[in-house]
Amino acid sequence: MMPSPPPLPIRIGISRCLLGEKVRYDGGHKRDSFLADTLGRHVEWVPVCPEVEAGLGTPREAMRLVGPAEAPRLLTVKSGLDHTQMMERFAHHRMRELDAMDLCGYVFKQGSPSCGIERVRVYHEQGRPTRNGVGLFARIFQEQFPLVPVEEEGRLNDPAIRDNFLERVFSYARWREWQRRRPSREGLVAFHTEHKFLLLAHSRPHYEKLDRLVRNAKQYRPTDLTQAYGRLFMEGLRVKATVRKHVNVLRHMAGFFTSRLRAAEREEWQEVLQDYHRGLTPLVVPLTLVKHYVRRLDIRHLADQVYLNPHPKELMLRNH
Repeated sequence: MMPSPPPLPIRIGISRCLLGEKVRYDGGHKRDSFLADTLGRHVEWVPVCPEVEAGLGTPREAMRLVGPAEAPRLLTVKSGLDHTQMMERFAHHRMRELDAMDLCGYVFKQGSPSCGIERVRVYHEQGRPTRNGVGLFARIFQEQFPLVPVEEEGRLNDPAIRDNFLERVFSYARWREWQRRRPSREGLVAFHTEHKFLLLAHSRPHYEKLDRLVRNAKQYRPTDLTQAYGRLFMEGLRVKATVRKHVNVLRHMAGFFTSRLRAAEREEWQEVLQDYHRGLTPLVVPLTLVKHYVRRLDIRHLADQVYLNPHPKELMLRNH
């Protein structure tokens, strides 16, 4: 039997200014300490500045989107130079390079006319802005890589959004790694089983659709099966996980071990779960207790659940 290929590094695209590079129009940067110092220990960044890499200097005249939101032009603010075609040509060239990098996510600069992914200012010909645009480079990236998780650095200050984004990044990395390791229908069953509770914490309807897909796997060609599963898998994880959903998942998992606990331990478990439900403690508290009982009671099928460790614990994403 041939050995499995070594795991790929988890590569994430990022706007170069967020790592402290002085590439912004004013010659400055927007370094983000969480991204550069904390997350950077666990991923390999792929820095991109479409404006500089397309040939514009630093510093440079500021730009903005002008025209209809669905197809705006990229114009300089004072001189009105049109950089739309230049940016689109560069973007399509860069997409081929990024495709070879096998990115598992991308963090864009918020509000940028090239990199913002939502609510970017778009100016009408009369100069009145609306916030319904998408940066030119970011739009082309999302069209080219619809399954790759994307987010803006400003939104990542919200703990729930940060947790969701990085859950999707590391889940996509596991999916891509599974695809590399000679995928089979049996392997897909194992992948699906390991992600059961993570999916249920986000979207039961998506989990049920995926479950039917896996149970009827023999009806599909392998390529069609893999594509359908990957699309539904990432779509389901985009659905927001809530306290109520987490409580339901935790209760489901506890159903496999509470009968083996002493009365005092069952009472402690109920108290911890209620405190989380009421917002008195973060998710990490009941999760830690679940992991303790899973190890102590040697519950193998729960120990393999990705839900218990969806991303590196050093990121402390579930401590808020």
